[in-house]
Amino acid sequence: MASNATASNPFRSFWMGGYECTDQLNAFGNRVDFLTLTGHLQLIDQDYQDLAPFQVRTVREGIRWSQVEKTAYHYDWSTVQVLLDAGRRHGIQQVWDLCHFGYPDDLTPLHPMFARRFAHLCRAFVAFYRSQRPDEELIVTPINEVSFMSWLGGDVRGTSPYCVGQGWEVKRGLMRAYIEGVAALREADPGIRILTTEPLIHIVPAHHATRGQRARAREFDNNQFQAVDMLAGRLCPELGGREEYLDLLGFNYYYDNQWQLEPHTTLRWANEDHDPRLQPLSFLLKRAWQRYDRPVVLTETSHPGIDRPAWMDMIGRECAAALRAGVPLFGACLYPIIDRPDWDHLDNWHRAGLWDADLEADALPRRVLYEPYAEALRRAQREVQQAQPATVQLAELSLL
Repeated sequence: MASNATASNPFRSFWMGGYECTDQLNAFGNRVDFLTLTGHLQLIDQDYQDLAPFQVRTVREGIRWSQVEKTAYHYDWSTVQVLLDAGRRHGIQQVWDLCHFGYPDDLTPLHPMFARRFAHLCRAFVAFYRSQRPDEELIVTPINEVSFMSWLGGDVRGTSPYCVGQGWEVKRGLMRAYIEGVAALREADPGIRILTTEPLIHIVPAHHATRGQRARAREFDNNQFQAVDMLAGRLCPELGGREEYLDLLGFNYYYDNQWQLEPHTTLRWANEDHDPRLQPLSFLLKRAWQRYDRPVVLTETSHPGIDRPAWMDMIGRECAAALRAGVPLFGACLYPIIDRPDWDHLDNWHRAGLWDADLEADALPRRVLYEPYAEALRRAQREVQQAQPATVQLAELSLL
C-alpha cells in the first residue's frame, strides 16, 4: 500500500453519509445510545434506500464499544451483524468506528488496562468481519476525535473520566490505545485502511494582540495536530507511533471550528464582517495535507437549522477549490445525515441532518427530507465533480 498522497482512494463515492453512533456517558453520567435514539438501527433499510437519489454509496457507522463488550474480552456482535447485513443488501460501503465517543462501563482512558482491552477488541473485530467478508476492503477508524474527547473528558468534565486539567493525560491514554490498536489491526489484516478523524480548527489571536498572545494562539492552533503527530511517532515516540501508521487523514469541520483564543470568540464562518483572520476550508485542508503528505477526507461536516443550504454551498466550493489546488481530497461526509439530539439534553434535536426527525410520542423518528439542503447538496456535487480529474469522474460514473 502506498504511504503518501498517491495512495489509492478506497471509497465508493466522494459524498458519504455519517450516522450518529455515540454511546458515551454524557455530562450527567447517563449512557446514551444514538444508534437507537435516532431510529437508525430500526430503520436502517429505509435509511440506506434513501441514499440512492444522492449517489451516496459510502457511510460511516460505529460498533458501540460499550454495547459490544459488556464483559471484559467477551463480545456480542449481534447489532453489528444487523448493520453489516443491511450494507450488503443495499450495496453500501461501511467505514467503521471502533470507539466513537464511548467506552465500556469499567474503563476510562486513564485505566491501566485501557490500551490492552482496546487492542484485543481490534483483533476480535477483524476476526469477526473477515469470517464473513474475507476479501472486501476494510476501512477502520480506531478512535474518533481524540483531541475533542481529551478536552471533553479531561478538562471540562463533559464525559468519562470527568476530569479537569487532565486533558494531556487523557490524550496520551487514548493515543496509547490507538497506536496499540493500529498495530493489532495491521497484524490481523495487513491490508486494512486506517482513517483518522480529528477536528480541523483554526485559532487566532485578537486583532491587537501582543507578541506573547500571538505566540500562544499559534501554539494552541498547532496543538490540534498532537494526536496525529503521536500516531506518526513525531510526538511522544515512547507510545510506539510510526509514520507508516498514517494512511487516510480524516478531518471534521463545523461552523464553530475557527475562533479567537483570548478572549474566546467564534469567528463568523460566513465572514460578513470580512475578518482577515478567517481561513477558507480549502486552505486548512491543504495545510493538513502538506504537513503529513497523505490523502485527506472531510469526515464530518454539517450546520444546524436554516443555514444548512448556505453551509453546503460553501462546502462544495471549498472542496472543489482544494481539488483544483492539488489536494488529494478523497471524500466529504455529511455528519449527521439523519438528525440527532443533544448528548446532554435529549429533547433538543439539532435539525442538522439532510433528513429532519419528525418526532411523535412512542414512535420512531420519521425521516423528513429538508429540500433546501438537498438542493444545495446537488449543487455541491456538481461543483466537485467538475473539479475532479477526468479519471475520477469516469470511475464515479461507472459505479452508477
